[in-house]
Amino acid sequence: MARRYRAHRIGAALVIALAFAAFLLLNPKAYEKASLLWLGEKLPEYRLEQTKADSLLAKDVLENLAVKEKYTDTKYYRKAFYDNWGSTANGCNTREAILGRDLKDVAYKPNSCKVQTGTLNDPYTGKTIEFVRGQDTSSVVQIDHVVALSNAWASGAALLDKDARYDISQDPLNLLAVDGPANQEKSDQAADTWLPSNEAFRCQYVARQISVKYKYKLWVTPAEKLAMQKVLADCPDEPTRGLENQ
Repeated sequence: MARRYRAHRIGAALVIALAFAAFLLLNPKAYEKASLLWLGEKLPEYRLEQTKADSLLAKDVLENLAVKEKYTDTKYYRKAFYDNWGSTANGCNTREAILGRDLKDVAYKPNSCKVQTGTLNDPYTGKTIEFVRGQDTSSVVQIDHVVALSNAWASGAALLDKDARYDISQDPLNLLAVDGPANQEKSDQAADTWLPSNEAFRCQYVARQISVKYKYKLWVTPAEKLAMQKVLADCPDEPTRGLENQ
């Protein structure tokens, strides 16, 4: 009788395990979260240890960010965030929307969202750049992720689901039209290793990074936080961006 009971329990457990495996295969998000648990990772909710900021000043919100070393358990890959630019409410893709937002004197392709020409007062270098769409000219102006995606990955986005990572990649708060060479120079560096050469923009730049990290509950490394504090020491009243409803 005891053997028969044990066999029944084993059979029932096997059925449950197979049903759970089938559920995970049909539900990618559930699979991702279950994988994190199996790997001993905490789910993204653990970052709710960050309290709601009582102040919208960048220096105060920075103090509400968790401070941790880089997350290196899983390798960064760009497609974990997005494959292509997404579409905005009016049908433009995100790149065109940011060009239209950040450039002045914009001319569009007839009956299209595509920006043909415009003038960029580049925040990173302070230069004035004339944008002309073309195979050899479009890259003069590039769209930068203010918090680089690899930096986001290493500061908590690796533990978010793909929808949240997609939001980070497409959020206008985290996007700026900038000088192409400056964007290439920045690459995936954080504030402790790269700041805009235009010193007048550094406070806004760091404040925007803090805003993105707070919005998506990402953390900063000790070196990154120290660099941000040094910048904000010269502008203690610098506000955050886009956190009014957070």
